[in-house]
Amino acid sequence: MTPIIKPQELLSLRSSDDLVLIDARTGPGAKEAYAAQHLEGAVYVDLERDLAQKSASPAEGGRHPLPPVAQFAPLLGKLGIGPKSHVVVYDDKGGANPAARLWWMLRAVGHQRVQVVDGGYQAALAAGYPANGEGVTPRATEPYRTNGWSLPTASVAEVEKAAADKDSLVIDVRDAVRYRGEQEPIDKIAGHIPGAVNLPFSNNLDAQGGFKSPEELRRQYTDALGNTRPDHIIVHCGSGVTACHTLLAMDYAGLPIPKLYVGSWSEWSNSGRAVATGTE
Repeated sequence: MTPIIKPQELLSLRSSDDLVLIDARTGPGAKEAYAAQHLEGAVYVDLERDLAQKSASPAEGGRHPLPPVAQFAPLLGKLGIGPKSHVVVYDDKGGANPAARLWWMLRAVGHQRVQVVDGGYQAALAAGYPANGEGVTPRATEPYRTNGWSLPTASVAEVEKAAADKDSLVIDVRDAVRYRGEQEPIDKIAGHIPGAVNLPFSNNLDAQGGFKSPEELRRQYTDALGNTRPDHIIVHCGSGVTACHTLLAMDYAGLPIPKLYVGSWSEWSNSGRAVATGTE
């Protein structure tokens, strides 16, 4: 199953008994926007409450640490997600916010039937998918059975080692102005991990806001990754959310899914480690 679903394909799934549609929009007013209007039948997940756990300090895990699997598995059951469910997730940022994060988390607990809507909420509406403000009660089931997170992640110590290793690659997917340290709208310190390269996640999308074709993405990342072994590649962003967009794009391109540095810049920049600015 491709990790990306076109809005027209989603339309054909409306009557499917195993479809679980998830609204993962975030930011100020997101919950109110969901209550006012969402895709028909979609249930809401909250990034802060459902897809991350609070950290006592961003220096230990960053702004959006992964929740314990023992906490995530019951949530999936409450959402009606079981091993046979066809989960489709959307947000309003082309998948770059919690949609890709939830996709990664589901894949990481072993769930294969999960897709992100290409173009997100806006594209689904434009394709004619019905929307309303009606309340949705999930068909709850038992907690999802899983043995833990199975996709690879990297600790801050591993990232520090990899960034100094010529045979490894640390990828920063934030906008170039944040990478260069010219702007930092969220974290206290601007700049990037010394040795990390900048491949903004926005380059995964075309001019219309949808994902580039798998073939184009494969060429893009094959050129950027060179001969680096997949298990020597680490991807990060500000807090482990938009990095999942690049992992999603690479999976869509048919490439192995690299390691996710969940703590990302929010952890690194608060850890007292070296910070670089500019293009080096």
